[in-house]
Amino acid sequence: MGFQAEKQLVRDHYAALAHATPGTVAEVLAERTAPDWHWRGMHPFNDQSGAEAVARSFWRPLLSSINRIQRREDIFFAGLNEMDGFEGRWVVSMGHLMGLFDAPWLGIRPTGKIVMLRYCEFNRIEQGKIAETACFCDIPHLMAQAGQDPFAPATAAHLVQPGPMGHGGLLYEGQPPEQGAATLAAINAMIGDLGTWGLGLPLEEELARTWADDMIWWGPHGVGATYTIERYAKQHSGPFRAGFTDRAKTKHLARLAEGHFGGFFGWPNFTARPTGGFMGLPATDKLAEFRVIDIYRRDGDKLVENWVFIDMLHMMKTQGVDVLDRMARISGT
Repeated sequence: MGFQAEKQLVRDHYAALAHATPGTVAEVLAERTAPDWHWRGMHPFNDQSGAEAVARSFWRPLLSSINRIQRREDIFFAGLNEMDGFEGRWVVSMGHLMGLFDAPWLGIRPTGKIVMLRYCEFNRIEQGKIAETACFCDIPHLMAQAGQDPFAPATAAHLVQPGPMGHGGLLYEGQPPEQGAATLAAINAMIGDLGTWGLGLPLEEELARTWADDMIWWGPHGVGATYTIERYAKQHSGPFRAGFTDRAKTKHLARLAEGHFGGFFGWPNFTARPTGGFMGLPATDKLAEFRVIDIYRRDGDKLVENWVFIDMLHMMKTQGVDVLDRMARISGT
């Protein structure tokens, strides 16, 4: 019980990565991952297979650009995946990778100062190895910290986001199964209400069915963070629903919970067609694709905090906008 072996594997993996260099990172990754490790990352990393490919595309460039990286973990939990009949065993970690931004990365100009790269990672464990990973990091959030914000002014607040209230998100030890079941039930109730935006209630009444009034939505850069149902409705949910139509049904590859924490990821989570306005996008006939990770904290029978990772760079690229290419051309890197 408690997924202790799986948790220890991931913790050992992170401890080894903390000492990796660009020259050793492929070997470090290979030590605890399967030979056919399937790794999914945000644009421009996308799908990778095997430790060398992940090192080449993501870790080697990152370690060459951001020095002295520390993993500042805020949430850590594990569970069985509802989406495959509660068979797959997953470990989830969320927080920031902090370091000194000393060399260009993805065309972003360095600052020589601290940066905090928001991340969330889902790891599927099979036969004592990490067999599958979804590694999302908020690249536009780092760009904004470096003074190179790629987006128009956001509807909510840009800030370096803290971990959960009460600082109880690191579930290194096993939790009572009934608590995880209650969290998963709350998440599923919210997903059921969300549906395809067709419940028929006023937005704030719909949200109040599954969210606490003092909810906090820690959104991705481009939207930002917002507090209380009323402000969430005004600063994100309302504008988002007004900016899209033809929303597909929600699809997840993993959904799990432990204790008062849970979450999911989709690849993609859903598609929708822009009708104009969201993040300054015009109306188009092209479906926007949303790769999403959501992490939740439950209190009682309501959800109270939600950390959201959306691959905004991929979504924009589905609309014909290559944000990183534009950044590289502007900066000359």
